[in-house]
Amino acid sequence: MIAMLVNPTNPAAVGPISADTQQVARAKGVQLQILKASSETEIDAAFATLAQLRAGALLVTADPLFTSRRDQLVALASRHAVPTIYYRREFVVSGGLISYGPSLSAVYRQLGIYASKILKGEKPADLPVQQATRIELVMNLKTAGAPGLSVPQALLARADEVIE
Repeated sequence: MIAMLVNPTNPAAVGPISADTQQVARAKGVQLQILKASSETEIDAAFATLAQLRAGALLVTADPLFTSRRDQLVALASRHAVPTIYYRREFVVSGGLISYGPSLSAVYRQLGIYASKILKGEKPADLPVQQATRIELVMNLKTAGAPGLSVPQALLARADEVIE
C-alpha cells in the first residue's frame, strides 16, 4: 500500500488529482490511501496515520501549504523511514528522497517571455496557454541510504540530478 498526502482545501488535489491517482493505482493493483492535511498539526497526524497503516511509500501532492512546510514534511518522512516522492526539487535538496515535477527555472523563464510580450504590447488573451515542458527527476542518495533503500541503476540513469 502507498499513501498520498493532499490538502483537502485545494480543489485540484481533492478532485481530479485524487481521482486520477486512485484510478492509476487500481489499474496497477496498488492500494492507495488518501491522507488529508490542511495545517501543521494535521500533517503530524497524517504521518501518525501513515505509520499505523505501514504504507510502503508516500506521494506528497503539489500544494502551497506543503511547500511552506517542506522541512516538517522531510523530517517526518525521515523519522518514519517512509520513501517519499515530492513535486519540487527543493524538497530533495532539503533531504527528501525523490522529486518529479516541472523545472521551476524553466517555468520562470517562460514567465519572463510572457511578461516581455505583454510589455511590448501583446494582449494577454492572445497569448497561448502553455504547460511546463521540462520535467525533472531529482534524487538524494544520502536519503536513499538512510532507510536501507537500494536505488535501481536504471532510475539513477534517468535522473536529471543526483545529490550524493
